[in-house]
Amino acid sequence: MIQVILRSDVVGLGKRGDIVEVSDGHARNFLLPKGKAMKATAGAVAQAAKMRRSRDLRDASDRDAATTVASTLVPKVFSIPAKAGAEGKLFGSVTSSDIVAAIEEQTGIVLDRKVVHIDEQIKTTGQHTVTAALHADVSFPITIEVVSDS
Repeated sequence: MIQVILRSDVVGLGKRGDIVEVSDGHARNFLLPKGKAMKATAGAVAQAAKMRRSRDLRDASDRDAATTVASTLVPKVFSIPAKAGAEGKLFGSVTSSDIVAAIEEQTGIVLDRKVVHIDEQIKTTGQHTVTAALHADVSFPITIEVVSDS
């Protein structure tokens, strides 16, 4: 086993600046050649502490920004026009891209479509709730109203 300092986030191992113990082969064959880690020496440990501090500050500011966006979006109901039949069934379904476009159009807030999670496909008119996860600690519901445009 060898101790390394992660230079970038590695799924299943840790985040940037963490000091982790990995097998020699994993370090030698994957982490070190790809630049994802460096050996943990005395000087490097101090550098890792700086990386962790900057990561924590950036993480706190990202969390604050996500909380601000959440407090703006939660009380609103976003209207999304869609083609629908006589009984309220949609021709197709409402996607996360449609939801993100409606939010941007109605509030000016730009979200990535990947942060919007639709549990069940939206194929009818009416009010629906989807979840947005802007940060690991900040996820919130977004209420949408699908209306017939035909």
